[in-house]
Amino acid sequence: MTALPAVSGREVVKALEKVAFALDRQRGSHMILRQQAPPHRRLTVPDHQEVAKGTLRAIIRQAGLTVEEFRDLL
Repeated sequence: MTALPAVSGREVVKALEKVAFALDRQRGSHMILRQQAPPHRRLTVPDHQEVAKGTLRAIIRQAGLTVEEFRDLL
C-alpha cells in the first residue's frame, strides 16, 4: 500500500481539477466538486490545513483514482 501524502483541502482540489473536477460551491469548510465529464461524480472535500488520511483515501476512491494516480497529480 502506497503512503498517502499530507495535503491540505485546497491542494486536493487543485489536483482533482486536473482530472475534470471543478469547484461547484462551498458551504462553510466543505468544498463541493463536480466532475464535468462522464461519469458525473460529486465530491465533498474539507477545507482543512491537512486532510485526515482516511478522508483523503475515501476522496481518492470516490474520484475513481488510485493513490499513485493522485500522487502524480500533485
